[in-house]
Amino acid sequence: MNGKLMMVLGSLLAGLGVVLGAFGAHGLKKLVAPETVGTFQTGVQYQMYHAFALLVAGLLWERLAATSSLSWAGWSFIIGILLFSGSLYALVMLKATNKVGLGGIGIITPIGGLFFIAGWVFLALALMKRA
Repeated sequence: MNGKLMMVLGSLLAGLGVVLGAFGAHGLKKLVAPETVGTFQTGVQYQMYHAFALLVAGLLWERLAATSSLSWAGWSFIIGILLFSGSLYALVMLKATNKVGLGGIGIITPIGGLFFIAGWVFLALALMKRA
């Protein structure tokens, strides 16, 4: 993955985070319990953090050095957003629609968290190689 793609995806994921955050703050409260809204907001919060991390990785790629560690960081942040935030969104939507049988989807959330951690480690490795 190159720097431009990281920055474009980071921007799009941040914009989507704003849309989802607005929905969580206004529309979701009518559909689910307050603690479930909190779960949704956690997904939005982590999506935003890592969308910005993706922007930073892309800027570093473009301005400092194109390294495989930065590429791995970018992919890790994207996969983390999809798995961590995506699984939280899915859990909330399942609760909102009273669907059963997919409750095990919550096991995906910590896997997404591991990808977030990996992304930060790869970002640190890229910065250490630069020094």
